[in-house]
Amino acid sequence: QVQLVESGGGLVQAGGSLRLSCAASGSISSISTMGWYRQAPGKQRELVARIRSSNNTDYADSVKGRFTISRGSASNTAYLQMNSLKAEDTAEYYCYAILLVDHGPLSQYWAQGTQVTVSS
Repeated sequence: QVQLVESGGGLVQAGGSLRLSCAASGSISSISTMGWYRQAPGKQRELVARIRSSNNTDYADSVKGRFTISRGSASNTAYLQMNSLKAEDTAEYYCYAILLVDHGPLSQYWAQGTQVTVSS
């Protein structure tokens, strides 16, 4: 059983900052990738950022230079620091992880989602 729990969403004014956290727990052998997708009303879910076990990162063009993804000292945690937030960043943010459970096949898991609302 694997559980992903994320936190840190909320309401912030444009130009402000928020930090999302995501923690994976359970019978995890290793984590390949952690990251976040987001989905705004009426729009498709899009990849925001991801970080691999090698610490290589990828970002959506719309957030480059403003968002930073990192892994915690405990490798089963990830953080998304969001700076210079814009109204268009408003969305439900979903943490995900690609990981091995009890040396089984790689599988993708999702957290429950957290709302980020940026007021202009």
